[in-house]
Formats: sequence, C-alpha cells, structure tokens
Amino acid sequence: MSTTPDPTPSTPSAGRSAGLARGRGRKGAERREALLDAAEEVLVAEGGPEWTMRAVAAAAGVRLGHLQYYFPTHAELVAAVLERVLRRSAERLAPLLSADADAPGAATGVVTTLLAEQEDARLMRLFVEVWALAARDASVAAAVRGFYRDYRDQVTAFLARRHPDLPEEERRARAGVFIMLIEGASLFRSGVAGERDPATDEALLRTALALLGP
Repeated sequence: MSTTPDPTPSTPSAGRSAGLARGRGRKGAERREALLDAAEEVLVAEGGPEWTMRAVAAAAGVRLGHLQYYFPTHAELVAAVLERVLRRSAERLAPLLSADADAPGAATGVVTTLLAEQEDARLMRLFVEVWALAARDASVAAAVRGFYRDYRDQVTAFLARRHPDLPEEERRARAGVFIMLIEGASLFRSGVAGERDPATDEALLRTALALLGP
C-alpha cells in the first residue's frame, strides 16, 4: 500500500470513525493514541513532505502493517491527527470563553492565556504544519475552517454577554478581527516569522482588549 498522501483523502469524521472501529477497547485506544503521538512528533519534527506512513511507523517503533491496521490510509491518519489537534484547542478555548464575561479581568484573562499558549514552540509548530496541510488538502481546509467558525461563534457569544447592546453584526466582525489578530500574532511571537519584543507585546495586548471592549 502506498505511503504517500491519498489524492482523495477521507474527511476527518470518516477517518475518526474508521480508526475508532479498529481501536475499540482500552488497549486498542491506548495503541491508537500512541500512534497519533508518534504521527504528531513526525509532523512537528519533519514537516508535511516527510510525513509518510513509513516515517510514522518508524517513529512509533512498529511495523507499517500495525499502523495500517488502525489507519489504513495516509488520509485517515491525517484526519485523525487533525481532529485531535483541533479538539484539544477547542477544549482549551471553551472554559476561557464560557466564563463570566463581566467578571473583573475576564477579557484580560482570555487574551493573556491565548498569548501564553504561543510560548509553546511545539504547539505553534504543529499549527503551522496543520495550516500548511490545509493549503494543500481540501478536506483538511474544511476541518480547519469549521474549527475557526466555532472559535468565532464562541468569541461572538463572549462579546454578547459583555456588550448585549452591541449589534450582532458588529460583535461577529470584532470576533473575526480578534481571531485574525491572535492567530496572526502566533506566527511572529513563536519565532516562525519574527521575534517577540516587549513593546509590541504590550501594543498587541491593548489592541486585543480594545476589540473585546472594556
């Protein structure tokens, strides 16, 4: 079986269903997670072009056939890794944006926590690789867009609780710009496209808080 990316990859949900069907039971689930850990490590260390089934199997210390038992195609492996990465991000965001929006320092807490995540070099490299995959793969792009739609909905809801008199269209616009600002900043603050400096960080914090409102 080819170890190069499938030209017609399955959707993330299809990959998840197939992988879970082969990973039933505690041991199966643990093996599946270990394989996904190895897949993430290869993606972060080597990048998309080197992210082959053979490379992942080697990193996991298993035969290619063992990996293919859980993820028969490269597309299913991509889908499973993508879903796990986005799910973890969604789980980190949810408590931040569902907290009491009127509590003192609520907005500051959201922004500083999001910016603190950008100091995790591995996490940032992982997202850079996911974005690169999305630029080449329609199914990955669809999943990433879905993640950011949900993210925008959560920020919009946060703004609705903080500013109930603000028109919905304005709340959604502010939420969209807020996400663009934070996500774009990650490329520079993580060292991928630039370097951090205190004055820029302070201006970034002020600008992000201005979008969320006082």
